[in-house]
Formats: sequence, structure tokens, C-alpha cells
Amino acid sequence: MALNSISLLPIKSINISSSSTCYYKVFIPQKSSKIVCQVEKSNSNREIKKWKAIVSTALAAAVITFSSNMAAMADLNKFEADTRGEFGIGSAAQFGSADLKKTVHTNENFRRANFTSADMRESDFSGSTFNGAYLEKAVAYKANFSGADLSDTLMDRMVLNEANLTNAVLVRSVLTRSDLGGAIIEGADFSDAVIDLLQKQALCKYASGTNPVTGVSTRKSLGCGNSRRNAYGSPSSPLLSAPPQQLLDRDGFCDPATGLCEAS
Repeated sequence: MALNSISLLPIKSINISSSSTCYYKVFIPQKSSKIVCQVEKSNSNREIKKWKAIVSTALAAAVITFSSNMAAMADLNKFEADTRGEFGIGSAAQFGSADLKKTVHTNENFRRANFTSADMRESDFSGSTFNGAYLEKAVAYKANFSGADLSDTLMDRMVLNEANLTNAVLVRSVLTRSDLGGAIIEGADFSDAVIDLLQKQALCKYASGTNPVTGVSTRKSLGCGNSRRNAYGSPSSPLLSAPPQQLLDRDGFCDPATGLCEAS
């Protein structure tokens, strides 16, 4: 049925709500009239809806990504723990500031583990491997490290009072500013370890024995008797570490002509 339009422009607007406006046009058919109302949404509302959709999509994607990453990290940590560290060369153990008092961890692998500031008092770590581990500022009063491998460890400012280091291997370990007062060191190997001069002199007063693994005498490893340049201290105290030149030969070892090479 053909319609005859009287007006092509809005004759009147009616406010339906704050978000829409109703416009109507009047058309005259052959026998009746019909009012057509068209509701148009404002541009601002359309923009808001569009941004809501974008934000919702982004949030959903972020949640999915985060969840997958958490699962991947958990799997990686479990894998490293099962294989004893990254690439199988460590323990992946983290004991930083941990309370390990009077615990027993004998014959365990703590290679490259972190024990920074850990409380290890009266704990038993005999026979365990600490190669390359971090033990700086750890407190190991009366701890048992007999037969342990502590080579290449960072033991700076560590408390080892009365600790048991019998037959332990401390080759190339860093013990600067550490306290070994009263430590049991029979058979311990301190070869190339970095120890402060005063601490080394105190240990030499009672050092004895030979390490069963390396075959090195404890006194020799400490450089007791001024038989090595290393006997004079460590880089942590350079002024005190400089050996008296009159005791050394040109190769840096004690000159037997001084008669002081075996001095206690």
C-alpha cells in the first residue's frame, strides 16, 4: 500500500528518557494514518558500551594469561626441586632467614642453596654438600658440619662458634669477618680459603689432623707457621694482611734463613 508523506522533517520531539529522544513523522495513507517512533541512542552511550566491551575482553585475557603463567611457574619450581636445581646443578633450596634450629639434614645436597641470615644453631648438616652455597650472616652456633663439603661457599660474617668442622672441606671458601671461636677444625681443609688474619692465627693455635678426602694437613691449609703468603690474612684487611717482607723470599714464601718459618 502506497504511503503519502506529508512531512519529511521531525514535527515534534518527545523526551522519553535522559538517554533517548523519540522523533515521529506523520504519514497519510489512503484510509488511515500511522505514527512511527524511532528511538536513537546517543553517541556517548555507544562509546561507553564499546569501551566496556574492550575492557572486559582485556581483563578476561589478562586473567587467562596470569593463570597460565602461575601454573607454568609452579611446574618449573617443582621441576627444579626434583632435578636438584636449575639444569640439575643445584638444590633450588631457599633457606634465607629460615629457622633451622636443631634440625637434621645429614648427607643432603644443598649445592648453590641460599642460607643467608638463616638460624642454623645446633643443627646437624654432617656429610652434606654446600658447594657454591650462600651462607653469609648465617648463625651456626654449635652446628655440625663434620665431613661436609663447604668448598667455594660464601660464608662472610657467619657465626661458627663451637661449630663442628671435623674433616670438612672448606677449599676456596670466603670466611671474611666470620667468627670461628672454639670451632672444632681437626682434619678440616682450608686451602685457599679467605680468612681474616686474627681469626687464622687463633685457629693455628690448635689446628691438627689431615683431611681424609683431600689428604691436606689442616695446619698447612691454614698456612700456619708463616709458611705461605696466605698465612698473613685476607683482602678484607689489606693493612694487616701485608706480610713482613723480611720473612719472605723472592717467590713469596717464607725465607728459611730468618729462622721464623715455623714460628707459632
